[in-house]
Amino acid sequence: MSISSFEDLLSAARQQSEPQRLLFVFTKMELPDDCTDEQRSDFEAGVGGTLTPLMCLDKIPEELSTFSALLEESRQFLLDWTIVFVAALSGRNGHAPTAEDAEAPLNQMVESIKAGSAGMFIPFDTQGQPVLLAS
Repeated sequence: MSISSFEDLLSAARQQSEPQRLLFVFTKMELPDDCTDEQRSDFEAGVGGTLTPLMCLDKIPEELSTFSALLEESRQFLLDWTIVFVAALSGRNGHAPTAEDAEAPLNQMVESIKAGSAGMFIPFDTQGQPVLLAS
């Protein structure tokens, strides 16, 4: 199934043979302190920078109806974010993973994003549209 919107992601998660828990890492595009003048110029022109993890969240798909609901919930804790990375954690024997089960995978997501290895996650912008990140 092709994921062309956040709603596609929710639909796909609900259709899996085992219950899912969705993992979210909210990030913000920032400029590193040790950037060059060229990097600063590019960043100010809307190119480049680094994605810094700010907040994690996990939900079962049934706890989310739309991207707007996720956005509204995120804004209660975090006013300014750029990209949210999403992954799914599959349950077993008809049981969804618990929030405790999600802790280690969320920590791994954060570390992967910090290391610039976010290719296995689906990134969405603040409008709920998938983002293609340049390497």
